[in-house]
Amino acid sequence: MRSHTQSADEPSVEAIRAGDEAVFAALAQRHRHELRVHVYRMLGSFTDAEDLVQETLLRAWRKRESFEGRSTFRAWLYRIATNAALDFLAGPARSREVVMAVDGAGAPASSALAEVTWLQPYPDELLDLAAPDSGEPHAVAIARETVELAFLAVIQHLPPRQRAVLVLRDIAGWPAQETAEALDLSVASVKSALQRARATLRENLPERRADWGAATSPSADERALLQRYLAASRGADLSALAALLREDARQTMPPHHLVFEGRAAILDLWRPVLEGSGAWGDWRSVPFAVNRQPAAVNYVRRPGEADFTAVNVDVLRIEGGLVAEITTFDPHLLPGIAPTLEV
Repeated sequence: MRSHTQSADEPSVEAIRAGDEAVFAALAQRHRHELRVHVYRMLGSFTDAEDLVQETLLRAWRKRESFEGRSTFRAWLYRIATNAALDFLAGPARSREVVMAVDGAGAPASSALAEVTWLQPYPDELLDLAAPDSGEPHAVAIARETVELAFLAVIQHLPPRQRAVLVLRDIAGWPAQETAEALDLSVASVKSALQRARATLRENLPERRADWGAATSPSADERALLQRYLAASRGADLSALAALLREDARQTMPPHHLVFEGRAAILDLWRPVLEGSGAWGDWRSVPFAVNRQPAAVNYVRRPGEADFTAVNVDVLRIEGGLVAEITTFDPHLLPGIAPTLEV
């Protein structure tokens, strides 16, 4: 659990309260990246998190006289960011209601990832900016277990204030009393909300998730499996792809709430893309990493075209040496970040 008392390297309270823009800007920039990750957990959307961090810093500047130095500047910013996220979730700007997932035939299905239609990926290279040194006190805040897609999708099902309690207590490491003060709740309410949130996670997260520990990047075995996945995709080799998938694997495609349940359903989805008369064209895949999970950015060069165009990003969840889940996103969610395809 972290201390939120004033540290020796914090700027003077007087400088911030007096409106010293240079001091404020320097501190805000130091914490900007981790604030974005914090808000991303609350919202599940990378683009919304980016916008709300800017709103957080504007609020902090306007409220600078309220910073009394009883906690660190970082903790003060976290409090403002959390409440900005709660205001956003309570507002009419965008519906945050989960939808009923369906399978390829339109029948009801169960998948937190497919039900959270606003879920977006977070590139690892930007996660690294939030805690570039593993020895820093907040490095654990970007550990894989706290940013992987399954975790994010499940906590989006929590009521917003319950979600905020979970993120502040179990990820940011705040004491119950400070969490209660930040959210205008009683300590008893915080403890109750945290108990209910933890129960929801236990019921809905993958069983083997606890084996990951505090990893901050895909393992060597996962990277090796990703290379085999890329080779199967590049070679339009459905047999090789089938060998990489668990029998009960599933594929989802936010913002669409479709679930392709089982190895056979996934292969049926891929077949017209990679082979036969419906083949899209020359297919290429390159490795990537988002949310501390192995991923592939897929490109296609259609017949008669000179250039490759990015078509999607596949994020893999691997269990027992096989792909257990593929979450597929539109490429526009990674502007300027996805790797360049070299032909």
